[in-house]
Amino acid sequence: MRLYGLKTCDTCRAARRALAAAGREPDEVDVRGDGVPEADLRRFLDAFGEALINRRSTTWRGLSEAERAGDPLTLLTAHPTLMKRPVIEADGRLYLGWGKDVQDKLLG
Repeated sequence: MRLYGLKTCDTCRAARRALAAAGREPDEVDVRGDGVPEADLRRFLDAFGEALINRRSTTWRGLSEAERAGDPLTLLTAHPTLMKRPVIEADGRLYLGWGKDVQDKLLG
């Protein structure tokens, strides 16, 4: 299991704690510190489409209209913190966020 997120993200921390408590300690990828390979970003975009981009983030609000209209892969490569978090890869599947639906699937 791998969790892509930010070390400072409250939602990512909650997901890590809950997964660890359930005995499913994920490998962590800090999208800001470690970066995310372009191939992974492509997989995430294929799986989640535009939902992968967090349009409520401070990074998004700081972009110009021209940047916002750009290619999502280019945006995420340049600004990995635009990615909605966490993205969790488990048992060959990808999950976005830490909502009740994701929790139910990963925690049983």
